[in-house]
Amino acid sequence: MTHDNSIHSRSGRSRIEEDRQREEDRARGPGTGAVMRVIVPLQGVVQGRGGVVLGSVIPCALFYFLQLYLKRHRSERAPREEVPPPPRRPSRSSRKPVLVSSRAVHVIEDENSPYYRGWQAYTENPYDAEHNPDGIIQMGLAENQVMADFMHEVMKAPFNPDQIVLTAGATPAIEMLGFCLADPGNAFLVPSPYYPAFCRDLKWRAGVELVPVPCRSSDNFNVTINALDRAFSQTKKRGLTVRALLISNPSNPVGNILDSATLTMLLEFATEKNIHLICDEIYAGSVYDSPNFTSIAKVLESGEFDKSRVHIIYGTSKDLCLPGFRVGVIYSYNDKVLKAAQKMSRFCSVSSQTQHLLINMLSDAQFIQQYLSENQRRLRETSLVLTEGLKEAGIKYVKSNAGLYCWVEMGNLMPSYNEKGELNLWDKLLNEAKINVTPGSACYCIEPGWFRICFSSLSCQDMTVALRRIQEFSKRCKRSL
Repeated sequence: MTHDNSIHSRSGRSRIEEDRQREEDRARGPGTGAVMRVIVPLQGVVQGRGGVVLGSVIPCALFYFLQLYLKRHRSERAPREEVPPPPRRPSRSSRKPVLVSSRAVHVIEDENSPYYRGWQAYTENPYDAEHNPDGIIQMGLAENQVMADFMHEVMKAPFNPDQIVLTAGATPAIEMLGFCLADPGNAFLVPSPYYPAFCRDLKWRAGVELVPVPCRSSDNFNVTINALDRAFSQTKKRGLTVRALLISNPSNPVGNILDSATLTMLLEFATEKNIHLICDEIYAGSVYDSPNFTSIAKVLESGEFDKSRVHIIYGTSKDLCLPGFRVGVIYSYNDKVLKAAQKMSRFCSVSSQTQHLLINMLSDAQFIQQYLSENQRRLRETSLVLTEGLKEAGIKYVKSNAGLYCWVEMGNLMPSYNEKGELNLWDKLLNEAKINVTPGSACYCIEPGWFRICFSSLSCQDMTVALRRIQEFSKRCKRSL
């Protein structure tokens, strides 16, 4: 009796399992039920001979192979629907508000002083002899107007003096933007190789992490969208918040310039990621060969982009050869950044004596035009002398047209193609050839063997001596390899 009940119980469960299996077969589609009807008896046969392991593995493997076959068979008969790929970049009209740092917000909120209220009143009601004769006259911004005119002369783009903040050099200008745009521990993306002192300017006190975006010699060291996307994603994975993209145009240390298409791509990237774009254009007036320089301010004239995320760095130390004047410029399209920077410029203001001299010099438009033209002519001649001497030494270089330096490749003089070999070669150049250059690793270049050679400060006689030393050193290195 007990035996019969157990048989009926098993048969009842079998029928229930069969009904459930039929429902699953119908849900999966035609052909699946037939597969299972083959698998289940086969499992029983194999279990009887090979035990539980073989009885489970072999039927399961067979089941998946049959499923794959049926799937391919059905996909060949069913036409595929092509789904259009999503657009790479968002619409330029869909703009998110770009944020400033909490530190900048705190500075902006402290506006109770009459000093700051006076500035605000002038901004809202500026005097104009023709259009607003009853407006407020600002008696401390003459240097901003002449600086705006000078930047227009250099960059061939319009600049509003009310959007200028003067600082004691470009270094505090960059540091101030780091303070205004990022909180400590936030990150800026920087295409590499880049100016080595950016780390000092942004990390030491502002606490901004710099993330190199590797550029390669195969792309003439121009930044690509793939490299930007990869660096942004990897930075996010590290748990860092990216607040800005910092670029140099013209590039330092490579010496090339960014065209309108590249600048547009960078603006699109900054818009997509909702980050700021900082353009260091301190060498804008030191372009000595074609193509001509294009400022980010010129690209923004199209009106297609959100200007509030763009900030320009400039100064007099390079184009006017006045590093001792310590005059830097923040030009920002963001009202919050301007308010914070104007207050913070108290800690790095330009002296009244320097402002007086600068106003007199920049107001002489004829002198400025002649000076810039002559400076560019001399840079072109000195660059040509250097590159011809490098050719004689068998040293390759990147063809550049701006800046005070040349980006050269000396990998063929290194015993080992890595950073250690590069630093070893740099040490020999310094201590044996008595030539001081900047190794590429100091500029965060991903490829070993590159060096920055500055040529603008050398006279013709000194350049001849330097080239002779480099040529003799190159010969000795080649003989020892």
